[in-house]
Amino acid sequence: MADAGSEDPLEFFRKMWNPMSFPLPGVFQPTMNIEDVEKKIAELQAVENWLKMNLSMLQMTIKTLEMQRDALRAIHETAGRASDPR
Repeated sequence: MADAGSEDPLEFFRKMWNPMSFPLPGVFQPTMNIEDVEKKIAELQAVENWLKMNLSMLQMTIKTLEMQRDALRAIHETAGRASDPR
């Protein structure tokens, strides 16, 4: 079993500030070279584009379902008025 003293006391904060574990340059870590930074930017931009596409698809699905709901509501209201003997 690991001794509590051997654990890094700041590990919780590192995970909180950097949950995806991307290498962050700082005082204790040397800065990456330009090619690594450009590669990481390209990767993150690809993820951003994928997320934007999924967001657009989700918004379109929501709008479609709202239109279907409104159409069904109108049909039910019309059918209710037609069957109402007034």
